[in-house]
Amino acid sequence: MLTFKVLSLLLRYPSEEIHAALGEMPAVLEEEQLVPAPRQKALFALIEELQGMDVIAAQERYGELFDRGRKLSLHIFEHTHGESRDRGPAMVQLMSNYQECGFELAARELPDYVPLVLEFLAERPLEEAMEMLGEAMPVLTLVAARLHERGSRYAAVLDALESIAGAPEAADELRRKAAEEGPDEAIINMDKIWEEEAITFTHESALEGCGNKGAATTLEQPVQWDIGLRPTTPAPGSNR
Repeated sequence: MLTFKVLSLLLRYPSEEIHAALGEMPAVLEEEQLVPAPRQKALFALIEELQGMDVIAAQERYGELFDRGRKLSLHIFEHTHGESRDRGPAMVQLMSNYQECGFELAARELPDYVPLVLEFLAERPLEEAMEMLGEAMPVLTLVAARLHERGSRYAAVLDALESIAGAPEAADELRRKAAEEGPDEAIINMDKIWEEEAITFTHESALEGCGNKGAATTLEQPVQWDIGLRPTTPAPGSNR
């Protein structure tokens, strides 16, 4: 689905190439109709805003928004595992899943980077893509809520993903958390964080998932992105 590719490009660091492709994106979204019309309208507003900006200005804004601190990080495991030891094995599991599906990373980027995940989903059957995206929605909904709190149109991209996969059960709690939380401690303590040791990624086993390359299969062991938040009262009919 090219819609996932469009959403991936919109969440990437702005470049001349991406800026040149902005004019083609609305037609893709309208043709595939994977994103509902109201969500499309918000995406069109983001696209128009980016088209009206100088690329350097867009890059500076992007860096200030996503590359400072952790609350708006586009690396999913930043939110699920932080700097814990579990983050390394999770990275290796996800990388193994990509490789099992014939997806090799060419960019120097961690595999849990949301735009990379979306590129991967663009190459998978829609049912499988929605299953994997659904696992990531607690993180994406939280980041979207934080973007809304900052008045950023980038929230439209994550809102569009929620409209595809459905809102997580804890959506209201996540949005309340975003509205009530204080400043990003990672920005306040930036100097201390830079002094911390980098994580070493090692793991004993590989995630079994896609099987034969290109096969339209679903994951036997879906990647678990959940950040541990659940609604106080389970949704009607929920088996979780």
